[in-house]
Amino acid sequence: MTAPLLTIEQLVRQPIEAIIPHRGSMLLIDAVETFDETTLSARASVDPRAWYADADGAMPAWIGIELMAQSIAAHVALLSMRNGGHARPGVLLGSRSYQAARPAFVGGARLLVHVSELLRSEEGHGAYECTIDAGDVRCAEAVIKVFQPPDFQSFIEGSFSS
Repeated sequence: MTAPLLTIEQLVRQPIEAIIPHRGSMLLIDAVETFDETTLSARASVDPRAWYADADGAMPAWIGIELMAQSIAAHVALLSMRNGGHARPGVLLGSRSYQAARPAFVGGARLLVHVSELLRSEEGHGAYECTIDAGDVRCAEAVIKVFQPPDFQSFIEGSFSS
């Protein structure tokens, strides 16, 4: 007997730890706000005591790429989970242009990370248009490229042997 598939509302209400594999201080997004076939919005909080915090308790803007990557990971995982599958590991390939409006996200800030799928191939390649907002202020934007290999272990082992 197979387990019933979860609705979008049930998927979004799950703790973020049930969606992406990041744990402890490396888990940077707090929760999924919205999710559909091509988009996801996630909340993140800037912890002024975190490992990344500068002397003023701010998060350096370059960490925004990881906020975007974790939001993409959540989107890919929820798509799989919606169809009865499970999250599979993937890798961040990079971005041609990451633009931040300021050098850091202020300590205590509540951020909204929005990712919108531009490309998804059968081979596992993807591209997402991503933004980070604090209230009504656009803080960062980028197009992020990702890859989800069919056999992650072989992909990683092949990366080190070449």
